[in-house]
Amino acid sequence: MLSGLSKMKILKRCFASIVPRRVVLLIDMVLVLVSCIFSLYIVKTNNYSALAFDSYNLIRTAIILVVFALMSRVTKSYWGIIRYTGLEDAYRLFKMTTLSCVVLLVMSGVYQLLGHRFLSLIEIIELGIFTFTFILLERLAIKALYHRMTSEKSNRKRVIVLGSAINSVVLSNALLNEIDSAYEPVALLSLNEGRTGDNVNGLPIETYHPDKINNIFEKYNTKTLIFLATHMEMMKKGLADKFLEAGVELLLLNQVEEFDGDKDKRDVSSYVYNINIDDLLGREPIHTDNPHINKMMTGKVVLVTGAAGSIGSEIVRQAAMFHSGSIILLDQAETPMHNMQLELEKNYPQIDIHLFIADVQNKDRLRQAFELYHPDYVFHAAAYKHVPMMENNTTEAILTNVGGTRNIADLALEYNVEKFVMISTDKAVNPTNIMGCSKRIAEIYVQSLFYDMERSKKEHRTSFITTRFGNVLGSNGSVVPLFKDQIAQGGPVTVTHRDIIRYFMTIPEACNLVLEAGCMGHGGEIFIFDMGEPVKIYDLAKRMIRLAGLTPGVDIEIKETGLRPGEKLYEELLNDKEKTIATYHKKIMIAQVRKYEYAQVLEAIEPMLQQAKEGDAMGMVRCMKELVPEYKSRNSIFEELDKAIEEEKKEETVA
Repeated sequence: MLSGLSKMKILKRCFASIVPRRVVLLIDMVLVLVSCIFSLYIVKTNNYSALAFDSYNLIRTAIILVVFALMSRVTKSYWGIIRYTGLEDAYRLFKMTTLSCVVLLVMSGVYQLLGHRFLSLIEIIELGIFTFTFILLERLAIKALYHRMTSEKSNRKRVIVLGSAINSVVLSNALLNEIDSAYEPVALLSLNEGRTGDNVNGLPIETYHPDKINNIFEKYNTKTLIFLATHMEMMKKGLADKFLEAGVELLLLNQVEEFDGDKDKRDVSSYVYNINIDDLLGREPIHTDNPHINKMMTGKVVLVTGAAGSIGSEIVRQAAMFHSGSIILLDQAETPMHNMQLELEKNYPQIDIHLFIADVQNKDRLRQAFELYHPDYVFHAAAYKHVPMMENNTTEAILTNVGGTRNIADLALEYNVEKFVMISTDKAVNPTNIMGCSKRIAEIYVQSLFYDMERSKKEHRTSFITTRFGNVLGSNGSVVPLFKDQIAQGGPVTVTHRDIIRYFMTIPEACNLVLEAGCMGHGGEIFIFDMGEPVKIYDLAKRMIRLAGLTPGVDIEIKETGLRPGEKLYEELLNDKEKTIATYHKKIMIAQVRKYEYAQVLEAIEPMLQQAKEGDAMGMVRCMKELVPEYKSRNSIFEELDKAIEEEKKEETVA
């Protein structure tokens, strides 16, 4: 014997299955037959004995059934899923009955001209009314029964749906009607005043007020809000923080069209997910002109240094997405390179992929790559980027970030590469640390090499281009994965300073900008872009803790650890003396920076690299400060060099 629970599950599955259209049509025709009996016999004669049809009545009934069946096919009135019957289905049904009545009316006129009687006008009207009513009631009854049988409210999470416009109503209805839904909408939360007390499809409407959030959610015994992507901009601009501060869980449904039309609607819940910090970045996304990128990249040989890193690997993915002919992945990290190979072979089997293990400090090995593959484009992402670590490993920062960039750039020019795009950082502006200054020197070398090449009037010209980025969400060394790990371990979440701020973007945006820069750049440019408002890291930590359903300072402590060596409170995208030039993309600008003579740069770099090889950190940093006078060390042992240089300048002035 089946248990009550098993019977319930079987019944639910019966309701969940979609009845074939031919069966729906057959049921509709049975109801048309019942309508005939009511309209032509019982109502007219008020005598059940009239059900004994003669041949005339049988033929007349058969003709009526054929007409209704044909009009059902024309209007597709039986195509809808019955348990989701709505206004569109009712409209189709009304159209079917109206057209059927019109056809029957025309046939009756023809019969009358031939001297025969078929149907009177009143009989046709009554038939249409009964047919429309019976079929619509049948479908609404099945819908109501389905909803009653499938809404196990005790197993569903109670949620409030944000908004009271049509999309929010569609979302609430879809969740209510979903088989085995994970969510049960209990109210709509309107952002417009004066809606409290209204009711839509049985759901009460409450009006949002920042001071009454707790009261509203307590009233409906829930702590969960679900909203559509159309509300995301408002969420980014502070609305999300209001809900998070009240301990409300935020769920996002990315698109309404997933459950529109005749699609199976059982999967609505699968499109709902918890929002993350990327969703609440609070900055307008960067949209680049992808057709230009596609035109540039199609069929080209692309070499990416640092291809196993977070930025380099995304450049590789996008180069593959834009139909590059072949891609050379250059890196010294063998395991991540192998993982990239497996991913690319699976997702882009048509792309010719080559793995080339090399250190950018080894020019002889790099030459082999250029000799073997002759790349059209080089995207130089290989670099050391971790500020405190490079402050303690100064010589490696210079040998890789400066020496490695010089090696790659020189080979790009020697082997007639079309475009060389280097990825720099906002830390190169008014640098306060070894890493930032090393990237600024790399910028200087690449730019001076381009202008020297232009003056030499060589037949082939390589376009040397630089792009500056802020912090990248989810990249190696980003605070976001660090905070996630610390929250998962129960805290504390460590912030170096309460007032420290940073710019942020996503990895795909950053890499798309690299490719866009390759398109628009002619050579010598340093591209920056509008990253919106900077984010206070302390606020970012609080928001991430709340997104995890916890309370900052109660469940998870936020601990200030002090600024690290070389770290400053805020980053800049431009030097104080620099200006920008607009491009065709409103978010991308060209920095007007001081230009250096190539000979002067070489004269400064040669001893700097030699001192780095010998391990003379102080001598090397002095060379760096002479080449980049705006480099002022902070929280670092090299601050004494700044003092010494200042004293020397004073003595020279006095002398």
